[in-house]
Amino acid sequence: MTSESELALFLGELAALAHFVIAGAVTVHVLLHKRNVGAAVSWIGIAWLSPFLGALLYVTMGINRVKRRAQRLRRERLSGAAGDGASARAASDPLTPLEFAVGQLTGLPSTAGNRIEMLRSGDEAYPRMLAAIAAAQKSVGLVSYIFRADQAGEAFRQALIQAQRRGVEVRVLIDGVGGGYFWSGTYNHLHAAGVPVARFLHSYLPWRMPFVNLRNHRKVLVVDGRLAFTGGLNIGAENSRADNPPFVVLDTHFQLEGPIVEQLTDAFADDWLFTTGEELLTENWFPPLEKAGPVAARVVTSGPDEDMERIEFVALQAISCARRSVRIMTPYFLPPEPLTTALGLAAMRGVAVDVVVPERSNHAILDWARTIPLRLLIEAGCRVWLMPPPFDHSKLMVIDEAWTLIGSANWDTRSFRLNFELNIELHNPAFAAQVAAIASSTQPLTLAELDRDPLPIRLRNNAARLLQPYL
Repeated sequence: MTSESELALFLGELAALAHFVIAGAVTVHVLLHKRNVGAAVSWIGIAWLSPFLGALLYVTMGINRVKRRAQRLRRERLSGAAGDGASARAASDPLTPLEFAVGQLTGLPSTAGNRIEMLRSGDEAYPRMLAAIAAAQKSVGLVSYIFRADQAGEAFRQALIQAQRRGVEVRVLIDGVGGGYFWSGTYNHLHAAGVPVARFLHSYLPWRMPFVNLRNHRKVLVVDGRLAFTGGLNIGAENSRADNPPFVVLDTHFQLEGPIVEQLTDAFADDWLFTTGEELLTENWFPPLEKAGPVAARVVTSGPDEDMERIEFVALQAISCARRSVRIMTPYFLPPEPLTTALGLAAMRGVAVDVVVPERSNHAILDWARTIPLRLLIEAGCRVWLMPPPFDHSKLMVIDEAWTLIGSANWDTRSFRLNFELNIELHNPAFAAQVAAIASSTQPLTLAELDRDPLPIRLRNNAARLLQPYL
């Protein structure tokens, strides 16, 4: 019996020593790599107060393991493509400092001479995208967070297979979780048909499981290096009213032509290179491009690598440069605190700040948590508007009725700091007015309405906010 007690005591001491060493290692790593004080304190506390489990959670969800090439695919003509987008307006446009700042953040020029057309949901976007794939002669690159194996996905799958069979270079990238972690019918069918297809950061191997929290949320289609589509639209039957889905999802997508397509193709090629190791450098992907319209545009990518927080910083710069108005439309609103503060300060200095969100999204916990930052905005003088069903998944930002930010990034911490996202900044008053007019049927959210929530609801909402870094 004595020997058993001694063994139990020895194992207990060994476990305590292991916990001390592991928690100490987590603490050292957090101190060296976590810039956010709140996150650092939280992870250190979890590591010490939850033996072994805390360290496992940190290894799984707290460490950024994605290191992509610091030197992206930059061809000489990209750096000199069209640096006149902002310079032509430097003398008179108050938003020129914003474009200069975005250039400093991205390292890309603002390209003049682009044509952009707004497409509402799959009913307008899918036929255009399918027609573009059917007309492709040299290359088709598609990256989508969700690519369902349903009626809408089948149409795209067949179009891609047919393009591959007629000799077009087709490359398809599907997120490893959004596209179906345990089973992806789209991936399986495309792979079986001989179409080069890959899954972004997907693995069943335990030592690669930490990547599960880092997703490619981008939605980009580039055809022949001359025509591109991007925005917030995934590929699935829920995005098309024609498919009569049980839960309709509205969205906004965009068709682009002109020099900006090169930057979009470059972003796709970089994702493809990171995932597969294959470089796409030929003229099939990067042909010479001519001006196609009046809009100046630039791609803004972000992700938990060298692009960390880039879209968040662009949004902060845009709010700080606003003189008349800030209008934001997003399906999920739970941004990092600096953005909430910046919006409130903008309202306090007389800028009209409008935030448009759905009455109910498809993520209940996000809806609960968003009431906290929305209350702060209303108290600061911002206006919050609720869109009635159907659920609108659009992600749009307009500054001073002249500058627009569109793309895949939601206004939440996951999009700004964990996901790989792609947005585009555009400078054109006519286009900005078109985007700002999307959310026309809305109802205001007031403090009186929030104050009617009983104590259990308020406790639930505040508890949900604690999950902000991972929602």
